[in-house]
Amino acid sequence: MLRVGLVGFGFMGRMHFDNYTRLMEEGYPVKLAAICDLRIEELKEGKAGGNMSTSREVYDISSYPLYDHIEKMVEKEQLDIIDLAVPTYLHADMACAMLERGYHVLCEKPMARTHADAKRMAATAQSSGKRLMIGHCLRFWPAYEYLKNCVEQETFGKAAEGYFYRGSGLPQPWFLKEELSGGCLLDMHIHDADMIQYLFGPPAKVSTLGKNTMEGTGFDIVSTHYAYPDGKVINAQADWTLGGDFGFYMGYRVNFERGCLVFNGQSVTVYPHDRPGFTAELAQDDGYYREIRHFLDAVAANKPIEACRPESTLQSLAVIEAEHASAVQEGAWVRLE
Repeated sequence: MLRVGLVGFGFMGRMHFDNYTRLMEEGYPVKLAAICDLRIEELKEGKAGGNMSTSREVYDISSYPLYDHIEKMVEKEQLDIIDLAVPTYLHADMACAMLERGYHVLCEKPMARTHADAKRMAATAQSSGKRLMIGHCLRFWPAYEYLKNCVEQETFGKAAEGYFYRGSGLPQPWFLKEELSGGCLLDMHIHDADMIQYLFGPPAKVSTLGKNTMEGTGFDIVSTHYAYPDGKVINAQADWTLGGDFGFYMGYRVNFERGCLVFNGQSVTVYPHDRPGFTAELAQDDGYYREIRHFLDAVAANKPIEACRPESTLQSLAVIEAEHASAVQEGAWVRLE
């Protein structure tokens, strides 16, 4: 039985809570053993919040051991795994400390606030011998998994062009502080930046336009071109200023030599050149459930993380930092080191 301590009970912490609850109900050998948050008393029976919805509006966690500090939790509880769903700037120090103390760590994306911190996390995981996985849920999302398979197997030939988009309102006010969240580039846009380098490898260089529309310190709207040696045209955009009733949207369009894939946020439509279009058959579970299960399976079987290795996810921070440097220079091309 794997015993998990969940740290952070904001939107993503609650999303993880929902999936641990489901796994336990399904009989998976895992136990959510404790929950920790600095505001735990306030959150004990609070409503969920965020730019997406979780499975329930109100959470009653009073039956769980609750802690307001991670040190108190690890001192009193027997745990195998620490699940970090805390603000970005806390990821590196917390993850390294827990790995060094012998815990496996599942950490929410982005991996860290900086590429240097991400490298430190990967090195600590290597030296400790413990599993570290970053929750880049798109790598496990059925629509993007289908795309990944088409790219790798060249089902419709090589990719020629791709466009990726996501947008919503602002998740929480603290995200406006770039030193804490990294702004829209690092918090929201990194989903697609990570997916692009996961699909096609790191780009040779990037050109990013960014706009700050709110009273914050980071970019709120971004658009990036990714240059590859073979000349394929790849672009990704993100916008977290979409207010009103817009809600949340993510999608892609990728054109291949012999067909095109379009994901509209709900389904993937495939348009082959040699036959009528069709709706792709996708796995039913979402990426949050599948990423957690992938991590638990690796820990339980004492096997390496496959789909989301730290050596891969830290590369996404290098891409984002190049994009930020480009945006500061109003779209100048910046090469990845």
